[in-house]
Parts: sequence; structure tokens; C-alpha cells
Amino acid sequence: MRRAGRAGRALLVALVLLLALVAGAALLASRALELIAPRDPAAGLVLFEVPRGATLASVARELEAAGLVRDARATQLVGRWHELAGKLQPGEYELTAAMTPEAILEKIASGRIFTLELAIPEGFTAQQIARRVETAGLGDARTFLDVVNDPTAPAELGVEGPTLEGYLFPATYRLPRRIPPREIARVLVLRFQEEWAPLAERAKAAGLSMREVVTLASIVERETGAADERPLVASVYRNRLRIGMKLDSDPTVIYGIAGFDGNLTRAHLDDASNVYNTYQRPGLPPGPIASPGADALRAVVAPADTRYLYFVSRRDGTHVFTESYAEHLREVDRWQRRRRQESR
Repeated sequence: MRRAGRAGRALLVALVLLLALVAGAALLASRALELIAPRDPAAGLVLFEVPRGATLASVARELEAAGLVRDARATQLVGRWHELAGKLQPGEYELTAAMTPEAILEKIASGRIFTLELAIPEGFTAQQIARRVETAGLGDARTFLDVVNDPTAPAELGVEGPTLEGYLFPATYRLPRRIPPREIARVLVLRFQEEWAPLAERAKAAGLSMREVVTLASIVERETGAADERPLVASVYRNRLRIGMKLDSDPTVIYGIAGFDGNLTRAHLDDASNVYNTYQRPGLPPGPIASPGADALRAVVAPADTRYLYFVSRRDGTHVFTESYAEHLREVDRWQRRRRQESR
């Protein structure tokens, strides 16, 4: 009986110890789950920067310090379990404490950094683009213009000319918030290079350099907003250049007027000191007057086959094209007369 009593007590002690171990394990498991749960399910988004060369351990510590995770050591263990050590990408990330440590680390490992939108319309000048850069929160307009006007920049980026005017390709970009201005310019010019590559041979066959194509395309871009008219406008200017006729383009004159107030006068058109005045100076102006889009570039290397030498605005964004000066004068009179009638 004594032996049975001792065995019973031993069994009871073992059972108590087992229950204690189970309870301890459950408590540890509960605690572990708590440490890898979202810190604050109601938290909003914040920006978190991962510096270049950061390790899993250093990122975990910074995440805890920023209030994004509950515990750095638990976060580090999660990263090792999911084999994310060594895969974390530098950059700025939009994170929230409502995410689990696993989700946070996976986003950082994916490289899906926080970006800002930079939308550049066709026909914008470098100054207008610089203002867009500043408005988008990507840097100071003046600093960006310094890069555009840096005489070493064109050769460095593989384009022709003393500045990057005309080569900052119009498109919508997503860029990191702290991207250097020179890198912004590089991204825009590389996008231009992508569009230029399939046109280069055709331009060469037409006897046009890259800069000549971009300059003429910038004029076409500023002369019409109607996509189907670009090959026609390009044909007018290609025809004029072929016969040595002045381009007579208002947008080129305007580009050369410092502080233009929106009112183009006869005095402006007669000003021979304006090097962009194509009413007074033959041939192309010194360089591009804006950033042309893909359609304008293609229109210059492949213009419509016409004999047009003139066009006049219908005042609705489209134009009437004519071959002779007499026809042109009739159309000018017609549309000016209509304008006077509409203004009464």
C-alpha cells in the first residue's frame, strides 16, 4: 500500500509538472503571438526610411523605435524565419503599425518604395517642368534648372545641344521623394532616348540631326494640340525649310521674349535681336522651345506628303492649310472676319 501511495504521489507531481509546462508553453506561445501581432490596428500610414547597407537587426530596432512593431527581437526572428535577412532594400516606405512585422519586412524586401507623381504635359518648357518638379515635392525648381542648363549634362546623357531643353520627355513618372535633381533629369532624358531610338535612322536618311528633329518637333507641338494635324504642320515647316522660306512661327518668338505677358505684338515680330524670332531669321531657331511628345517627333521624321506652306487657326484648336499665299490671305480674312462677327 505504501508503494502504491508513493507511486500515486509521484504521478500527481509529474502531472502537475506537465500541466505547468503546458501552461508555460501556452503562455509563451501567447506572448510570442502578441509580439508579432500588429502594434496598433487603427494606426495610420507613416514614412519609414531604410538606409543603404542596413541589416535586418538595425531595421528591426528602428521599426520598434518608430512605433511600427512591438518588439525588435521578435521582428528579427520573423525576418530570419521567412529568410528576409540580406534582402531588405534601401529607400523610403509607406508603412503602418496596423501591419504585422512579417508584412512590413516583406514590403521592405520587395523594394516597393514610396514615390511621388510627376506629370509633364507635351509642349512644356524646361522652366514649366522645373515648376512641376517643385510642385510635386521632388525638389527646388531653381536647382533642377541648374542641372538642365549645365553644359556638361547633354553629352553626359547622350543628347545634342548646350542644355537639356527639349529632351525632358513629357510623360507621367513615379519618382522617390528624395531623388537628386540630376537623377530626375536622367530619368526624363532616358525616356526621350527610348522614343528617339526607332526614329534615328529615318531622321538620318532625311538629313536631320537629333537636335534639328527635336527643335522642329517642339515647334510642331506648340503650334497645334490636334494629334492628326501634327504631320500636316510638320509638312509645312519641312517644305519651308526645303525652299529656304522663313518659318514665321509665333511660339518661337514667344520663347525668346523674357517675361512674356501673353500679348504678342507687331514690335515683337519685328524684333531681329530675338534669336528665336523666325519671322526675322531664316532656318530653325537655335534650339528646342519645349519638350515634344512622341507624335510630334514622329511627325517631323515622317511628315504628311503635301505642298502646304501656310496654315491659319480656326480658333478651335484646328487649322486650315493652304499651298499659296493668295489662298492663305483668303483664309486669314475669312477667319478674322468670323472672329469679328463673333465678338459683336
